[in-house]
Amino acid sequence: MYKRILDHLNTAILLFDRELILTFINTTGEILLADSAHHLVGQSADELFKSSDPAVLINLKQSLTMAEPLVDRALTLNRLTHNVTINISVTPLLTNEQVSEILVELQQVDNHLRISKEEQLLTQQNTARLLVRGLAHEIKNPLGGLRGAAQLLDLELHDPELKEYTQIIIAESDRLQGLMDKMLGPNKVPNKKALNIHEVLERVRQLVQAESSGSLTIKNDYDPSIPNIYADKDQLIQAILNIAKNAVQAVEGKGSIIFKTRIHRQMSIGRKRYKLAVKCDIIDNGPGIDANMMSQIFYPMITGRAEGTGLGLSIAQALINQHNGLIECNSEPGKTVFSIFLPMEAGND
Repeated sequence: MYKRILDHLNTAILLFDRELILTFINTTGEILLADSAHHLVGQSADELFKSSDPAVLINLKQSLTMAEPLVDRALTLNRLTHNVTINISVTPLLTNEQVSEILVELQQVDNHLRISKEEQLLTQQNTARLLVRGLAHEIKNPLGGLRGAAQLLDLELHDPELKEYTQIIIAESDRLQGLMDKMLGPNKVPNKKALNIHEVLERVRQLVQAESSGSLTIKNDYDPSIPNIYADKDQLIQAILNIAKNAVQAVEGKGSIIFKTRIHRQMSIGRKRYKLAVKCDIIDNGPGIDANMMSQIFYPMITGRAEGTGLGLSIAQALINQHNGLIECNSEPGKTVFSIFLPMEAGND
């Protein structure tokens, strides 16, 4: 029973015997160490933490020797692919006043920082979206009157040269109307059905490949074991296509783009936690995004290109938000990654 309870905790729980051999690890611990309990249980603490911050092992051995709980913060834990920052709590368990086991709790600090950053990002984007929606509505009202007046004037004019001016007014009013509609964002409730995320990605890949020259390389790195998700296929295609087009523009149509999918377990998006989420990465080898632009790229009307409208990424984020998901971006020269997180079930508040 206690193992089932520990498996639902957000922190990694490890149990060592007196010889500092791992005897138990919960699901969050498996995720943190990027390995299975089947492979980890039976290993010594020296093996598990040999490449990590020496303070991790020092704390375990000191707690075992002194029979006292210890807490340490901001330590580096080595993983197969990258390092993470953790806080560690070590508690000795006593039997007949002797230490029989060591209980270790590891809390990933990076993850909490990411969640806090997500919440701030969502709040800022929602505020910006409300402001833009209000502005767009205010512009649309006089714009409709302007177009109507131009149409009436056009009916009264008989000189073709003068009618040409009214046609320009009508055409530009229609163009602004379309821009306002885009600024208002998606207004259609998602029609969610079971679908394979790779069908969506392949559709986007085909569209992008068809529009680009032969010098653009698009590769895929899919996890075929990902089950179906419930989503609106058309909306996902539009969102991912907007990001993919952004990547094509970044590499100027002659670089490399990778579509990558993976499953993430115990994923927090905003204030909700999900057991499973799909992560779709769109990776390009372009020059990267300017650091001054990074915090603003999902805002409407923000663009680094003279010919851009700055609405593509904003619309993509809004569409993914409607699926309770989120888009994140990390960029450095030579590698920009847009990550789309889509939960596979209802979240827990």
